[in-house]
This record gives sequence, C-alpha cells and structure tokens, in this order.
Amino acid sequence: MFQQHVSHAGALRRLFGRPSVQAAAYLLVAAAVVGFGLVRFWDVFSLVPDDARPPGWAVAVPFASCGLVLLKRRAPLLGLVAAAVLFVSDLLLLGSIVTLIVLLEMLHSYTVVLGGAGRRRVLLGVAIATVVLAAAAWAVTGELRMGVLIGLQFGAMLGFAFWYANSIAQSQELVGLYRQRAEDASRLAELDREAAVRSERERMARELHDVVAGHVAAVAIRSEAALTGAGSDADERIASGDRTGGREREAEDGRDGGREREALRAARDASLDAHGALRSMIAVLRKGTDDIAAPVGRELIPKLVEEARRSGVRVTLIDEAEGPLAPPVDHALGRVVQEALANCARHASGADVEVRLEADGREIVASVVSRGGRALARPGLEGTGMGLEMLAERVRATGGRFEAGAEDGGWAVRARLPREERR
Repeated sequence: MFQQHVSHAGALRRLFGRPSVQAAAYLLVAAAVVGFGLVRFWDVFSLVPDDARPPGWAVAVPFASCGLVLLKRRAPLLGLVAAAVLFVSDLLLLGSIVTLIVLLEMLHSYTVVLGGAGRRRVLLGVAIATVVLAAAAWAVTGELRMGVLIGLQFGAMLGFAFWYANSIAQSQELVGLYRQRAEDASRLAELDREAAVRSERERMARELHDVVAGHVAAVAIRSEAALTGAGSDADERIASGDRTGGREREAEDGRDGGREREALRAARDASLDAHGALRSMIAVLRKGTDDIAAPVGRELIPKLVEEARRSGVRVTLIDEAEGPLAPPVDHALGRVVQEALANCARHASGADVEVRLEADGREIVASVVSRGGRALARPGLEGTGMGLEMLAERVRATGGRFEAGAEDGGWAVRARLPREERR
C-alpha cells in the first residue's frame, strides 16, 4: 500500500509539474478571479477612475499571462520579462492577482537555473523593483506610510519566490558537488587499485623471472648437456672397440640408450616450451594486458600427443571432430588434452592412452583414457587434484561439462564443450 501511494504521488507530481498543465490551471484561476470580480487589489496604481470600469480588453491581460508558463523551461528569461510587462500593465488597468502569480512563477523558474553570480543579479533586480514600486506608491498617494506598505507587500512576495528558488538551486549545486566528490573518490580508488595491481604484477614478474624461469632454463641446459654427454659416451665405446657381452649386449645398450636420449629430448623440449610460456607470462604481467601469446588450441593437440609419446606414453589420437570452435572453447579443449596427457606422463608412465575428439551436434566431446602404466617413483610429482579442479572450472565457464575418474583399471578424463561459448 505504501509503495502504491508513493507511486501515485510521484505520478501526480510529474503531471502537475508539466508547464502545459500549470498553464491550464492558471487559466482556470484567471477565469475564476475575473468571473467573481476579484480585481482592483492595488487601486493605488490604477489609471482607471474609481467610478469607471476598466476597458474590456484589460480582461485579456491575465489570460495572456497564463500562456507565459509554457516558456518556464524553454526560455525562462523571455517569460520573466514578458510576465513583468504584463504585470505592470495589469497593475495599472485591472489589478488582478493572476499576473502576480505568473510573475512569481517565472521569477522562480529563471532563478533556479542560474549560477551564484546570476542569482545575485536577480536579487539586485528584485530589490530595485521593490524600491521602485514603493516609491511609485508614495508618489501617487503622497503618503509615506502607503509607500512602505506597498513596498513590504511586493518585497515579501518577490523575496519569498527568490529565496525558495535560491534554496533549490543551492541544494542542486550541493548534490552536484557531492556527486563529483564521490566520482573523484571512485576514480582515486580505481587508480589506487590499478597501482596495487601493477605493483603485484611487477613483483610476480620478478619472482617468475628470477626463480622459476631460471630453474626451467637450467633444466633445458642440463638436458642438452646430458644429451651431448650420452652421445659422446656412445661414440667412445664404439671407438675403443669394447665388445663386452657380444652383439646382444650392444643391441640392448642401443635400445636403452635410444630410450634415454628420447626421454632427455622430451625433457629438453618441454622445458624450452615452459620457458617460452614463462617469458610470455612475464611480458603479460609487466605490460598489464591479459592476452597471452600462442594459446593452446585444437591445432596444437597433435604436438601435445607427440610430446607425450616422447615422455614414455603410448598415445593414439582419434580426431573425428570437424567445424569451427569459439576461441574460448578451442582454448579450453586444448587445455583439457594437455593437462590429461601431462597427468598420464606423471602417474601412468608407459600406459596406453587414447585421445578421442568427437562431434556431437552442437557440442564437441574430448576424452583421454589411459590403461596400465605406473607412476613415476618420485614424491615431488604427487598430484594434489588442483589441475583437474581448474580444468573443471575452465570447462564450466564455457557452458560445458567435465568429469574425471577411474575407469576399467585406468583413468578417464572427459569434457563436453559447446561449439559456441555459453554463459
């Protein structure tokens, strides 16, 4: 009930706040004033003799002044000047109260849109008009008391209209000032936040460059050195004519050496890729942008499969999906396959892994299923499950579904992604 009452009150205020409605109301007042003979309020100014009736056309003056209300928003100064002229004319002829009401309305409408200097000029004009009216009444009647009375009357009415308009204008200025202060405070807070983010980005970039990137680069360098050393050792054994163990031993050593070199190449290439990704992330952090160069997508899945094979995992890729994907969906698809293959290399070395991409209407289904294999015997490579949680969040952000868990003596990761990103 209260909300309905407030709504109705607001609708009435908007209705009666329209200049056209106000003009119509003033016309009704003018008709009532003239019809009931409520005129000659200020006979002291009248040019019409006491025993004579005012001219017939004088009745049109208050009605004409009502139309000036239509100018209160479009041309308030013009309306105020015209209202003053009609008020003086009516004061000398008919003496009705309608022209005074319209004059006060136009004085309010003009004052409320002015700045401080403009309102001071209007106040000076109100003071001059009051003095002029008081002096005219004194001159016509010859009585100072009558002049003072008339001056007080008009001064009070004009002064009240000015005071009310000046109060509204000052309130609007204060509201604008507070709004500007709030906007300034918001901008300053945003600048402080951006500065804090930039500082944190710089700190993270330094940490990544000085610590993480250095370790990854060291892995690449040591892998390359191991590759070079392994090749040199093999050449020295051949050159020295070492035939211990016969041809079978040589063949076995060759197979073992080939697997070791392949694993070292995989470690070197993976560390180089990681180092390149770190450099890209460092550049992003320092520049303050959000675009990381060369994101993982469907076109890079064959490369991911090849890297997994070199890491000791037997991978089969079955790509039956065709058609374009939205960039976020394509990126999420690549990340799913990348993380799943990385988990296979860590926790199921030597396993048989099948990577399958299938199209299902407006969706694409990616599955990575591993069977067999063994975990690497190194506690530092134990998983925490955070990678799968982040994958699930990434897939759900595109509007897809994600699941991972044990399946038929192995492990399966499946993601169902829409071709177009859904929010």
